Amino acid sequence: MARRDAGIAHERYRHVVADVRAPEFRAQLTDVLDSIGAPLELCVYSTGIGHPLDLADMTHDADTFATNLTGLGITAEVVIPRMIAAKRGHLIGLSSQADRWIDGDAPSYSASKAGMSSYLEGLALACRKHGVAVTNIRFGFVDTEMAKSDIRPFIVSAERAAKVVERCIRSRPIRHTFPRRIAVLLWLARIPRGIRILLS
Repeated sequence: MARRDAGIAHERYRHVVADVRAPEFRAQLTDVLDSIGAPLELCVYSTGIGHPLDLADMTHDADTFATNLTGLGITAEVVIPRMIAAKRGHLIGLSSQADRWIDGDAPSYSASKAGMSSYLEGLALACRKHGVAVTNIRFGFVDTEMAKSDIRPFIVSAERAAKVVERCIRSRPIRHTFPRRIAVLLWLARIPRGIRILLS
């Protein structure tokens, strides 16, 4: 499921155009799962947007939360009970290492990713005893349409990111951070920012 057509043609592939922000998304996702006729093995929530803060027009902020966090909540609402009933399955959410970053330029992105990471990891603890895995993958910069910044240290290709997801499908961790070098940089960068917040 995605907002645009995937352009993939294969007898075993079905693509549904849908937007997680749309009122009908819950029903669309339910219909897709009902049509499968088999237990759901895997769901990867890879939807995400981000916008610079505009204090004169903050409509993009609510849109960011609706896509990054509320859409995940609706997805979990539909897929997790099915997985629990089957006593198997795996929900993966692609979060961001920005989840630990307090950002005055795009606060809705980092805040929505913080909520996403917290929700996924709490859900993982609740689901694991039922045979269902939930994984929070915290990427740094991935070479996609989202990576618009001029500064993108240790950027990884979409193909490399896909391999990370494949590895997590097999190992089923609660949290996976990649690349770890970004985590170190963000930790170091948070120190002066934290001091500035305390002194303000």
